[in-house]
Amino acid sequence: MTEITSTSASNPQTREIKGVLAWIERSGNRLPDPVFIFVWCIGGVIVISLLCALAGVSALHPTQLDATGNPVVITAQSLLSSSNLQRLLVDMPETFAGFHPLGYVLVVMLGAGVAERSGLFASAMSSAVSKAPRLLLTPAVALIGMLGNLAADAAYVVLIPLAGVIFAAAGRHPVAGIAAAFAGVSGGFSANLLPGQLDALLFGITEAAAESILPTFEANIAGNAYFIIAMTFVFLPVIWYVTDRVIEPRLEPIVPGAMESSTAGVIKDPDTSLSAKEVQGLKRAGLAALGVIALWVLLCVAPGTPLVNEQASPEARLNPLFQSLVAGFFVLFLAAGWAYGSATGVISNHRDVVKMMSTSMADLAYYLVLAFAAAHFVAMFNWSNLGLIFAIKGAAVLGESSLPDAVLLAFIILFGSFINLFVGSASAKWALLAPVLVPMLMLLNLSPEMSTAAYRVGDGATNIITPLMPYFPLILVFCQRWQKGFGIGSLAATMLPYSAWLLIVGILITMLWVTFGIPLGPGAPVEFTLQ
Repeated sequence: MTEITSTSASNPQTREIKGVLAWIERSGNRLPDPVFIFVWCIGGVIVISLLCALAGVSALHPTQLDATGNPVVITAQSLLSSSNLQRLLVDMPETFAGFHPLGYVLVVMLGAGVAERSGLFASAMSSAVSKAPRLLLTPAVALIGMLGNLAADAAYVVLIPLAGVIFAAAGRHPVAGIAAAFAGVSGGFSANLLPGQLDALLFGITEAAAESILPTFEANIAGNAYFIIAMTFVFLPVIWYVTDRVIEPRLEPIVPGAMESSTAGVIKDPDTSLSAKEVQGLKRAGLAALGVIALWVLLCVAPGTPLVNEQASPEARLNPLFQSLVAGFFVLFLAAGWAYGSATGVISNHRDVVKMMSTSMADLAYYLVLAFAAAHFVAMFNWSNLGLIFAIKGAAVLGESSLPDAVLLAFIILFGSFINLFVGSASAKWALLAPVLVPMLMLLNLSPEMSTAAYRVGDGATNIITPLMPYFPLILVFCQRWQKGFGIGSLAATMLPYSAWLLIVGILITMLWVTFGIPLGPGAPVEFTLQ
């Protein structure tokens, strides 16, 4: 893609802010390649795990009990122990293949590669942005990103790279589009207009934790509905402002014609009229897309309802549909891209489709190497129990404080955001923290829905700056397709302003919410009274 460099600012106040970000970028880019950063981190975890194991570092698990009814003791495990060395060497293929995002990325990109290389994305985005004001691109991308949370993992591998194409087609910096989409999808994890799969997952954990205080407590999947809707409209202008006023001004405008041959056709001039074949291709692609959507609807209502679990609880019945979206995007992009390419003459037979799919896999070669190192670092960190012990002890410290409700929630948000730098899974962290935080806040007259909302704010804000977030390496690869010199420091410097502003605004809104006692959702007050 286009080689892009950063420029200096003319405004003194802006120059100071940019200077800090430039320092972060330069410092981060001096680090080794991200693959070897993970290798060095693995070495560090090995040493720390050995020292903690020798020191007998441990914690009591908040939910697991042993045969005598006492809490299970979680002890730090040395990664040099015989069992862990055996697990590392014997299970290496399974550790790599079991890396959570890997399958999602490969499946979706197989279809997206056909849609991209057939020219579908280029024509569709060029047609769309040529009629839309450039000013509205950022809020549109941010809003779609936050709504994309309903698609869970699929949003990362579909919406974020498409945002780069959209911005580039509009003559704006593609990395700014990727950053805005990443901030919406991942930073805005606590925002949406509808409850979704995450709500069902988190509130299932919340219900189990709350039952230790009130055995009859029943979770409500819409318990954070008002809160996440409000956060959507609060986060939207924040992402808009940071993208247009802080991030994009630091980036050099795209140099016309400086395109790599391997990605020719990905970007079109938004002012260029589409040819008759391209218009016909878009029509065929639209029909193919409608056909795929109709198929998915049929699978939800046809006898047997393959994508609806009728036997599950109401909040979990649509889980198969949510989980099928990765396959849905693969089929959608493949069908639409094939239909478009056939109409324009780019695809003449099935061999052309296979070649496009193969080329898209070649583009992911670096990501595969990076995923191998990242998968083993995350796995070994979990084997050591260090993340688990750290989360349990940190939650216990908060439980012993005597702070006002608003201040306590602010600290819980900060604590959750910090923990998120070390433990990536939202449900895994909440499963560890909820048994302590939910009962603690219930005894302080704060509802389980309020503790869940506070946790979500902290969890989302630092998603976009932690390399432990499984999709962080993939976002780096997306950026490097447009700017070869874009390193891990560049990505950190780009996303840090989003993280800081989303965290600050999220804390303020949460404090105001609890201060004024605004309901978090239908039948979900801020306060809790033990009867």
